[in-house]
Amino acid sequence: MFAGRGLRLVRGIPVVGSNRRYSSFQARSSNAYGQLDRALKGLCATGRVREAIGLLCRSGFKIDSGTYCLLLQECIFRKEYTKGRRLHSQMIVVGHTPDEYLKTKLLILYAKSGNLRTAHIILNRLESQGVVSWNAMISGYVQMGFEESSLEFYHKMRESGEVPDQFTFASVYRACASIAKLEQGKQAHGVMIKTLVGENVVVNSSLMDMYFKCSNIDDARRVFEKSPLKNVITWTALISGYGLHGRVVEVLECFHKMIDEGFTPNYVTYLAVLCACSHGGLVNEGKEYFLSMTRDYNILPQGKHYAAMVDLYGRAGRLQEAYDFVQSSPCSKHSVIWGSLLGACRIHGDVNLARIAAKKYFELEPANAGKYIVLSNAYASCGLWDKVAKVRGDMKKSGMKKEPSYSRVEVQQKMHYFFMEDNSHEQTEEVYDLIKEMTSVLTNARYVPDLMND
Repeated sequence: MFAGRGLRLVRGIPVVGSNRRYSSFQARSSNAYGQLDRALKGLCATGRVREAIGLLCRSGFKIDSGTYCLLLQECIFRKEYTKGRRLHSQMIVVGHTPDEYLKTKLLILYAKSGNLRTAHIILNRLESQGVVSWNAMISGYVQMGFEESSLEFYHKMRESGEVPDQFTFASVYRACASIAKLEQGKQAHGVMIKTLVGENVVVNSSLMDMYFKCSNIDDARRVFEKSPLKNVITWTALISGYGLHGRVVEVLECFHKMIDEGFTPNYVTYLAVLCACSHGGLVNEGKEYFLSMTRDYNILPQGKHYAAMVDLYGRAGRLQEAYDFVQSSPCSKHSVIWGSLLGACRIHGDVNLARIAAKKYFELEPANAGKYIVLSNAYASCGLWDKVAKVRGDMKKSGMKKEPSYSRVEVQQKMHYFFMEDNSHEQTEEVYDLIKEMTSVLTNARYVPDLMND
């Protein structure tokens, strides 16, 4: 009906006179799109990804996949996961269909943010599930504490014919280390050797950590010795591993050898050294290492370093020094420091100082169920049974529940779990009979357990 008047609809907008005005509209639209694309890339280049996504969402434009990928990558790199999800929503609103590469970026975003359900949906919608997408899922499950699921994904990846890479093995070793699955860790190590995957410091450090946490110290040391690339990460993994097993002499020897070979320790290295000094009762040495952090390497001690020093003084029975250290510490508002002091008071039965430490410890983080248990045990060790009853009562009223602790051991590729006061295991009777036998042998040998250091 408008044909005689020369009217047409361009993107829903009535345009008079056809060619000239339509061309003008296209030019303006193209110019606006180009300006937006340059602005988004400029904001990303300067680290202003939040502003970039806000601008994009306000514009209502559909941009190309390359720019979407750039924005997503910045969100992942800067851990701006909420902004990444907003960007995904904008794609859906404007009707942008992501290609395979962009889908993989979205999968990585959701996996890293802990939204594994959405990541799994995206994985199933990929036309080709490559090593990057498999790695994102495996790493995401490890990050969320679902190590068994991560290993299942690893086996699915192998069954699909995809060849694992360095990132795959680093995640698999972390999973095996967390749940002490030595046999699976060894098998993965064998696959890595057979597939001729190039080693790097991250993979070797994860492998060493796995062997140490599975109590295979010799193999951990062999991995370190055979590693062609050594830096502060591999040295710290070695030092921390020895510290995990209370091998104080080896910790200090490796620390000094590392420095002699020209490597600079970092804050994790020093934490392992301080913890080793604490377990070895090396108070003076620990004090010197603590001072050398800032003096020699300009490393600012963090809350965990101060807590390690409090533990160092506390284990040696120097509670007043521990308390003075806490009072003068710039991290006195950290609950972990007061927790260390409370543990020392429990060991040595200092009731008065335990009351002070407990009060501060509880004030700083009252919503943590584990802290109620620590507080209750500390009061019980000092004989403050009325306080024990009050803490337990407060915990019950608040509705807090602590997940039961358990031990596990792998025997012939089968995992066995042992919960406190749980007799459901099929070999419970044999286990208790062996414990009684061992107790009898120790008693006859006049062994007296140090129950205060549990």
